[in-house]
Amino acid sequence: MAGLVNYNRNIFQFLSLGIIFTNDFFFHFQIIFYEDKNFQGRSYETSQDCPDMSSHLSRCHSCRVESGCFMVYDRPNYMGNQYFMRKGEYSDYQRMMGMNDCIRSSRMIPMHRGNFRMRIYERENFGGQMHEMMDDCDSIQDRYRMSDCQSCNVMDGHWLMYEQPHYKGRQMYMRPGEYRNFREMSMGMGGMSGGMRFMSMRRIMDNMTM
Repeated sequence: MAGLVNYNRNIFQFLSLGIIFTNDFFFHFQIIFYEDKNFQGRSYETSQDCPDMSSHLSRCHSCRVESGCFMVYDRPNYMGNQYFMRKGEYSDYQRMMGMNDCIRSSRMIPMHRGNFRMRIYERENFGGQMHEMMDDCDSIQDRYRMSDCQSCNVMDGHWLMYEQPHYKGRQMYMRPGEYRNFREMSMGMGGMSGGMRFMSMRRIMDNMTM
């Protein structure tokens, strides 16, 4: 079927409709960006990833997530600092979320149904302590006596990693895959100076609360 692409073996995506299909459910994605605060000015509505907001709006100061979950970035091409947005209204997201700049790109997050599984490592390249996680962790220091996490292997599901305990500080979205060096990743993303370490992490689910 022409509109379908394979995504991690068992997820299929109608890119033109913003609909994610898995084996047992479908999920629609929709977000509206506005030039000015309080949903004023020109708007851009999309159900797809957007690598460069400047192609549609000269600036963006508010947005409304109609359905689904998205990561937004303060630089084009999914670079710079990133922020998680779920269904809701963000009339002044810079004030609400502590962003220093406008949204420059955005990416939709597929909703995973099933088990979540991730291995976290104390050091880069999967060195040091290793712990396998299947649920949220508000502090790796408290749970595992780990003072640092510098690499991980996401095996199932989509996760949010946080710089500080209790889901605070800068965030990074992790899709299934191997992440060998967080410091190098953060340098390569631009705008995330000083490297990154993660002290708490949570599963991205359609019913999660922030």
